[in-house]
Order: sequence, then C-alpha cells, then structure tokens
Amino acid sequence: MKPPASAAIPADRDEAEIAIGKKRVRLTNLRKVFWPKLGVTKGDLLRYYAAISPWLLPHVADRAMVMKRYPHGAGGEFFFMKRAPSPRPEWIRTCAIEHASGSVIDFPVVDDLAGLLWVINLGCIDLNPWYARCDDVNRPDFLHFDLDPVKGGSFAQVRETALAVGAALAALGMPRFAKTTGSRGIHVYLPIVRGPTQKEVWGFAKRFAQEIAARHPKLATSEYRIAKRPARRVLVDYNQNAWGRTLASIYSVRPSPEAGVSTPVRWNEVEQGIAIEDFRIDNVVARVRRLGDLWAPLLSKKGRFRLEEYL
Repeated sequence: MKPPASAAIPADRDEAEIAIGKKRVRLTNLRKVFWPKLGVTKGDLLRYYAAISPWLLPHVADRAMVMKRYPHGAGGEFFFMKRAPSPRPEWIRTCAIEHASGSVIDFPVVDDLAGLLWVINLGCIDLNPWYARCDDVNRPDFLHFDLDPVKGGSFAQVRETALAVGAALAALGMPRFAKTTGSRGIHVYLPIVRGPTQKEVWGFAKRFAQEIAARHPKLATSEYRIAKRPARRVLVDYNQNAWGRTLASIYSVRPSPEAGVSTPVRWNEVEQGIAIEDFRIDNVVARVRRLGDLWAPLLSKKGRFRLEEYL
C-alpha cells in the first residue's frame, strides 16, 4: 500500500520540498510551534491536512478560497488575504471574481493535495471557501445557519437550537446536515439546486432565522446588532449567507485552544450531547476513517432542494 502523503512531510527539519505527482511543493517552518500548550507544530497541521485530504478536497474544489493567515500560530494575530499571492506555482488555478468596486480579484482554488498544502504552508489554519462554484459565483449550491452562543449562552443551548433548526427544515421537506464549527458553535447546512442568487438565498435564510427566533424566544435570537442581542441566547446567524462572506469549511482546523476541527456529526450525536472538544486535530482523521464522510451527500446533485418556491 502506498504510504499516506502525510508520511512525506518530515518532522525532523524545518524545510522540505515534496513531490505530489508531477507537482512539487516547498514547505517551510515545519517545526514552528502553532499551539504552544499542545506542542502542535506547523508540520503537524500540514500532516493533518494531507491525511484528511481525500475527504476534504471534494468539498472545497472549484471554489474560490479566502486565505486567513496566522504567521505566528493559532494564538497570534491573523490577516485575511483574497488575491492569490505572486509569485506562486504555475499550477495554482485561480478564480476571478468581480467585486462591487469594479475590481477583479483572482482567488486561489484548492483542487488537489498540492494546492491544499501550498495554501496551508502560507500560514492558513482554517479553510474559508466561497459558497458558490467558480463557474457561477453568484449562485450558491447550499445555504447555512451559523449557530453561536451570545453572551451568557452555552453550547448546550447551541445543540438545542441546532435541533430546532433541523426540525424546522425537516418539516419543510428540506435535507439538513450538521457539523461543529470547531470553535464555539454548530453549522447547519441545506444543500440546494443552483438557481437562486446569493441575495435571494440570504433573504430566505433571514426569514427562516427570524421565524426560529420567534418560535423559541428564550433560546434563540436572529438580532444581528450586537448591542440589541438578548443575553443567554444562541444567535441564528443568517448574515453569513451574504455575498462575499465565508465560513470555515468541513474538516477545517480552527485556532482554538484545543485545535478543534469543524466536523460533520449525526443528528443523534447532537441529541446525545456532543461537545466542541470532542473533535480535534489529533482524532478526527481516525473518526472519518471509521465513519466515512457524513457529508458525502452534499457532493451529489441528487437530493438537493429547490428553494425557488420559498422566495
């Protein structure tokens, strides 16, 4: 059996150039510690992404990637970068997206393992792909709800809110999938047939979030203005569906103290009481090897919901 790509990333030196097919990727600062309390290095991060890549790559391929770079590790300052840096390998594909200002930005696209390792080597910890594919960047193929506790809220409330969102989607005959954010909350995704614009998808998400908040006033809020949010609630964040916004992708490591990973979960796991700390850089690959990709249905054209009748 061919050894996993992660085995080619050395742990005993700071730099390496590895061959992936006909492509070569230069990796740097491999022994730099990204999580001091855990002793997790940049090399460990790269090895994780190499190991998870068979399940991760299909979910981010053909989508513009917003780079969130942490040059000093998980506890340091970060900055966002949209335009693919230059110089870069000639085999890095880009996705040109025109913004409201009229400027056209060439985002990198992560289509394969070489591209994935190249992006992570830039100091990216999590991956933030565009909601729509590059052939039609204004028409997404899913919408989502980002559920995070506001001041005084708990993850137990996040679980309860996720179940409420999931039940409401199911009542409308809509498929729904959950994953931990790897940070503080849960993402609930609805795969849709491409057609509605990003603004139309955002509009449905807003109305749905407001309805959830109205049904569960002591549990959830859809109030986007921080100063007006009631305490001890869960924000059903619809605004992350707006054009140009991104969320951490499936299987993304997060810069949390425990190096959490945004991980697909079954609905019965949410009911039984999962915790954010259950899914980390050191155990998610083994989980996925055991269970497979729980979000594989999101990669299919079948089973997607036609949202038009609700717009």
